[in-house]
Amino acid sequence: MTTDNGPGTPENPDDRPTRRRTVGSVLHAIWRYGFITWAWYFTRLIVWLRFHLKLPRWLRKWLGRDGREVAMRLWNITWLTFVWVLLWGNITWGNICAGIVIGILVVTLLPLPRVPVEGRVHLLPLLNLTARLVIDLFRSSIQVAWLAIRPARPPMTAVLRARLALKSDLSLTFAIDYLNLVPGTIVVDFDHERRVVYVHLVDVSSERSVSSFYKQMATIERLFNRAFERESEWHASPYHGIDEEYELRREGTVN
Repeated sequence: MTTDNGPGTPENPDDRPTRRRTVGSVLHAIWRYGFITWAWYFTRLIVWLRFHLKLPRWLRKWLGRDGREVAMRLWNITWLTFVWVLLWGNITWGNICAGIVIGILVVTLLPLPRVPVEGRVHLLPLLNLTARLVIDLFRSSIQVAWLAIRPARPPMTAVLRARLALKSDLSLTFAIDYLNLVPGTIVVDFDHERRVVYVHLVDVSSERSVSSFYKQMATIERLFNRAFERESEWHASPYHGIDEEYELRREGTVN
């Protein structure tokens, strides 16, 4: 039996933890989105300072020679800080400062190979690319599932060759990841110099399947060019082609 508390009756103590959890969840969500937004503008500020103030030589070398490289390094530190705070579960200045220190140590002592960052990101084409990926995931999953359960012989498979006219190694890597995520296609090899990928296709039993694959490759190339590599905005990073130059030096063809 429940009773209605009057205006002068204190509230039920059992409702307080629920309200606190709700308020805490809302504050956590606001902090997460706010932290990412703040980090973006802070990164832009550091990039501007990098090229308008005379910083020490060691700091300029650590940040990088290109504005986009500086932004990527700072963004990595920001992301590592964000993950560190999430791991601890408490939003405190101590955790944030510790995360920044850990992020700086990780990118300094355990650096990844330099990846040239070239071109610019365009939001609407990127959303279009993401929507296309989701459609391909669902459609290919249904096709592969049908090939697995249909009462017929297994389809004929093959490795097909296609060219992706993408100048940036980063964009080419994303395109290869795109193909590997879609069921029924997996990249088994690629020619870095000619930008040619070799893709294992699960079904090449008809000319229509082969034609559909090459149409898909043309669509992927067009979407990636629109999202990351517009000709009017693309310019090579200082590290563009560094792998080819390294190989030529190893072979003794470059002085």
